Amino acid sequence: MKTSPTDYFDALPHDPRDPDPWLALYLDSSVPIDRLAKAAMLKDSRSWSRQFMLPLVRPLARLAIILIQVLKVFIPNYFTSSFVLHRILYHGMKTFLSPNANFLILRHFTMGSQILAFIAANVKDVDVPLRPLLPKDLEMVKDDLFLNHDLNLFNFIINLNRELHRKGLKLAPPDRIDFEPVSTVPLRLEAMPTRWTNFVDLQSAIEIFTPVYQLFLTDNDFWRASNSLQLDETIGIYIATLLQNPHQMFLVNNKHPIVPLITLNAAYRLMLHGLSAESLHALLCELKAKQSKPDGDQQGDPHIDSVDVTAVAAQV
Repeated sequence: MKTSPTDYFDALPHDPRDPDPWLALYLDSSVPIDRLAKAAMLKDSRSWSRQFMLPLVRPLARLAIILIQVLKVFIPNYFTSSFVLHRILYHGMKTFLSPNANFLILRHFTMGSQILAFIAANVKDVDVPLRPLLPKDLEMVKDDLFLNHDLNLFNFIINLNRELHRKGLKLAPPDRIDFEPVSTVPLRLEAMPTRWTNFVDLQSAIEIFTPVYQLFLTDNDFWRASNSLQLDETIGIYIATLLQNPHQMFLVNNKHPIVPLITLNAAYRLMLHGLSAESLHALLCELKAKQSKPDGDQQGDPHIDSVDVTAVAAQV
């Protein structure tokens, strides 16, 4: 990105007679979120692509989902190819997506990996294998990045709970919260493409990619990908339990996976999921910084009781 999205919003003038709604959201600090990620998300959301393209793309994409579902009744695995899918995704992202959209997508995998690593590090007497996804450029999309993203989450939950059940344990807060897996260092990614064709916003792109995703995955893979979004609440409860504040959660909008939603709204729910992941990671970074302060009563405080710890759902 040639110009940082934060610089864009910092330079916006304010007219009290015509206040900019995106500037208001950028300056609002009620929700914990990385400043650069928030600016990228808002700048992408205010683009002409989202304003004019999304209303046209969304109904067509949802119609395509219905038609592909019917098609797969008769030829369920005819088009199945993760190899082809991820090359379509790679070339689509490289050619058409805005720099902010590509930045947010790649960033999401790293944030999610750190969140799962945080849970694993703080579950006592349980060893959970991890397979972190830490893409630095778009080339890594070709390595089944999106499919592995969904597999990682379900495998993590299965492995974690099998170990807890096998050892007769329950998820419980440790003596001291370990924030080591959470990085407060700004994420560095390779520069994103900025050709004239790179204009499609994140929400429109997700709407377009969803039926493509459905077409080239098995029905099980697509169902799993869609329903993984509802694990936001599950991960939020895990984090809340570890931080000893299980009764307060916000930004959990995908609801519980025991009552699965249909796939038509998957693209919008994916946007909510991305916001949840960013908010949870920002909260953990805030708590990590608070725990490491060398002065005051907060030093050595294992659970940071002085902070209003709120579980924000996220997933890898």
